[in-house]
Amino acid sequence: MKAYIAVNYKHRKNLSKELIAIGMALNGVNVQTMIFVDQYSFDENNEKEMMHQAMLEIDRCSFLLAECTYKGIGIGIEAGYAKAKKKPIIYMRHIKAEHSTTLAGISDVQILYSNPKDLFDQLNDFLNKALVKK
Repeated sequence: MKAYIAVNYKHRKNLSKELIAIGMALNGVNVQTMIFVDQYSFDENNEKEMMHQAMLEIDRCSFLLAECTYKGIGIGIEAGYAKAKKKPIIYMRHIKAEHSTTLAGISDVQILYSNPKDLFDQLNDFLNKALVKK
């Protein structure tokens, strides 16, 4: 099983601890991670190739985690595509970050966290209930 993690490209480095927490929670239930912005780099003139590759990667994943502490149009497009493909969406953001009504509206699960440990604890609890104890 694999999870696609959608994150704002410009703010990726600001979320390093949160992405480590997400990765640890996913690894704990044997789910591989795909952080698109870490795996691929495209020139601004290669937007069609970039989106084609993003859609292929989403197709290969079982669900999508949208880290929305820093909003981004790309996150919304990735999540919308995943929703159209009937993939579950987990919406996550820091409790002090601006709420995204559109992403929250299409999400199946919402996690609002206060710090990386809180994010890990909530995501770990959810994943263990949803995936391990079926």
